[in-house]
Amino acid sequence: MKNILTTYETTSGQAISLPKYEFFSRNVPDPLKQTITNILGVQVVLGTGKYLGLPSMIGRDRTATFAFIKDRVWQKIKSWSGKCISKEGREVMIKFVLQAIPSYVMYYFWWGHGRTSQWGIHWMSWEKLSAPKIHGGMGCKDLSTFNLAMLGKQGWKFITEPDSLVTHIFKAHYFPTGTFLTAQIGHNPSYVWQSIMRARFIVRGGAKWSIGSGASILIINEPWLPNGECICSDIPGAHSVSNFTINSLMNLHDKSWNKHTVRQVFSVDIADKILLTPLIPQVDVDRVIWKAEQNRRYFVCSGYMLCVLELVDSSYLWRPGYWTGIWNLKVPPKVKNLILRIYRGCLPTRV
Repeated sequence: MKNILTTYETTSGQAISLPKYEFFSRNVPDPLKQTITNILGVQVVLGTGKYLGLPSMIGRDRTATFAFIKDRVWQKIKSWSGKCISKEGREVMIKFVLQAIPSYVMYYFWWGHGRTSQWGIHWMSWEKLSAPKIHGGMGCKDLSTFNLAMLGKQGWKFITEPDSLVTHIFKAHYFPTGTFLTAQIGHNPSYVWQSIMRARFIVRGGAKWSIGSGASILIINEPWLPNGECICSDIPGAHSVSNFTINSLMNLHDKSWNKHTVRQVFSVDIADKILLTPLIPQVDVDRVIWKAEQNRRYFVCSGYMLCVLELVDSSYLWRPGYWTGIWNLKVPPKVKNLILRIYRGCLPTRV
């Protein structure tokens, strides 16, 4: 390992600061720890230290591991609370400074009236404030959903970057014979793998096949129909095509659908969807694309919006109204904010 790192440093010109690194689990014998420390010059730490401000190891007690984030934010909140900050100023601070911390802290800060020892009345729940602006909210991010969107990006890399080192590692351990979309959680999964798997529904919801040859896309349970729809395995006759790829439904000489075969195998409604699926002659290779972006690449923000607007039912938090008209008004932000609170009944007027 020492020779590998030295070779890297000589080749790249980048020196690795080994004293910053913290090694060892409880399973490493003390003599071996001392030997490795002498050779590499790393610290002997049992996963309790930090590197670049983050814990070097995550144990079973996630709350204790990340408690420092809440403590740090509380200090920042207290320093702001003594200042006279308008509602629109608080909105900016929440969205651009505090967005990566627990939502209840931001909830308090939004409704707080400026004193450090007492909080104001909470006129509307944070969940409603987190609703999109077009549905009567403030557009603040739901942090749990945003975290899933970020995890979904790693799952997307498993699909679109099959030759990367991290994909090889996870594939060898968790889905050696399949894909990320068909993988199982497995026995005794790691915390990282469990987290990524929780976000797979976002990847599935936004993924769609761009049809090239059609030789690598199964007919059943794959998102290749318009808008990323699938042909489910529970439809009548699905077993007869369960192991076939969609090139068996195509005229390969001119890359068009074989209408006779399609209508012979599938019901009228499914056959119509298949025949409406475009086949572009210039596309030669089958690849998965992200349907929510024009450039077909996964972005965390679009994954988040797809989850909020389509995949997770949060419509019970939405309120009908001409909200776009409010946010497009050519008036100062504090006026828009006031109008929003009037319509949502968040003013202390008893009416």
